[in-house]
Formats: sequence, structure tokens, C-alpha cells
Amino acid sequence: MKVMIVEDHKGVRRMIRSFLSDLVDEFVECSDGSTALEAYRRDKPDVVLMDIKMPITDGLTSARRIHSAFPEAFIVIVSQWDGPTLREEAQSAGATAYVSKSDLAPLRALIGDRL
Repeated sequence: MKVMIVEDHKGVRRMIRSFLSDLVDEFVECSDGSTALEAYRRDKPDVVLMDIKMPITDGLTSARRIHSAFPEAFIVIVSQWDGPTLREEAQSAGATAYVSKSDLAPLRALIGDRL
């Protein structure tokens, strides 16, 4: 399984890799949403883990771009920000799921279900 992590903080990318390393064969990383569509097109990951707040292109815009080009993309928003409005916006942007950074446990189930 190949997972793409789109997250501007290197330490968070490292934490997610460590948390999922026994379930994932390969990780692709983007430090901003501006490169996510190109990376998705090139690497064709099975799952995209997308932060929301990033400096150049935010995660909702990036999720929308990926979903528009690849409707089958499995995009999971992974953010410290949460709330009903953000979850609705994420779903509208094409995200399949929403996970809070404060509790990454649901990520293991989501990835496990994709195996």
C-alpha cells in the first residue's frame, strides 16, 4: 500500500509515518498542497492523508483538485482543526474521512480497511 502525506510540518509527517509504518509499504510526502495533485498523478497513492492549514495551498483546495481529476481518490483529512463546518467542507472537497491529529487511532482502521 502506498500512502501520500500532505503536511507542512516535517515532525507531523514523521509521526504519521511511524504510526502507520507496519501497514504501509511506501510513503510519498508533500510539504504543501501546491504539489499534491502533481504528486498524486505521478505516484498514484492508495490513500492521501491531507492537512488543512498549509502556507501556499490549503488542504481543502488540494483535496478538491485531486478529487476533480481523480474521483476515485481516497482522501482523509488529518487536521488539528475540527468542527461540523470543516467536516462538511472536507466532504464537499472530496474527502472520504476526517481524523483529528489529537487521536490518530482511526487512521489505522481506515488504512487497514483499504488493505
